[in-house]
Amino acid sequence: MQTPAATIPHLIAAGFHALSDPLRIGVLELLQQGELCVCDLCEALGVSQSKLSFHLKTLKEAGLVNSRQEGRWIYYSLNIFQFSVLEEYLADFRKTRVISSANACCD
Repeated sequence: MQTPAATIPHLIAAGFHALSDPLRIGVLELLQQGELCVCDLCEALGVSQSKLSFHLKTLKEAGLVNSRQEGRWIYYSLNIFQFSVLEEYLADFRKTRVISSANACCD
């Protein structure tokens, strides 16, 4: 699935914003083990469902997690595609070996 180029900066910024909170990183680390429901995440992280819901919304809006509803439970899993977008973005910086000095301006 190709993402329109115009949305890439938005996805990158949202992704890094979502990664800037320790609780959200904890959620992502738990989801590395596989899909989990909200109740399992709350228990593992020791937080209330209302607090976790805010963070899950941020992760979902950033495209880092997928959700699906089964009955009255919502299950979350990692969206590997978005992690690939962020990884490729950072890899482009790693490929830049020489950063040239800026030309003199405002003489």
